[in-house]
Amino acid sequence: MYWLIAVMTLGIVGLIATGIVMEMQPAKVTKPWFKPTIAMNLVIFVCAQAALIFIGAQDVMAAVEPAVEASGEISIGLGLGIIGVGIPTALSTIGAGIAVGPIGAASLAVLAEKPEIFGRTLIYLGLAEGIAIYGLVMSILLLDKI
Repeated sequence: MYWLIAVMTLGIVGLIATGIVMEMQPAKVTKPWFKPTIAMNLVIFVCAQAALIFIGAQDVMAAVEPAVEASGEISIGLGLGIIGVGIPTALSTIGAGIAVGPIGAASLAVLAEKPEIFGRTLIYLGLAEGIAIYGLVMSILLLDKI
């Protein structure tokens, strides 16, 4: 498992170094092999991360099982249930962020021309932000079921 962590660390260091090189000397990054190398580095990183999750999860579950039986506090099912409760909030917050960005930019552009429609633009922003509140309400309702 340590070799997977080493591969992921090298992948991250390689991507960071590549970004620094591309920012400092963008004219010298015209070699035909450079972009496929970055893509291959990213693919190796994603595959190593997936393997680490699958292999690491088995190791953690094997190590945690006796401790869970002894303490009786939390089980794997309860832990996965708590993660499942957080998913609606996370996804709705991402959706709200995606919605608020263009709406906010458009409302600022319109307000520069017609300041009298501030109330309408505020309503549109509130509707977009309401998506995150719906996700939070769903998480609270799901948390009550656990």
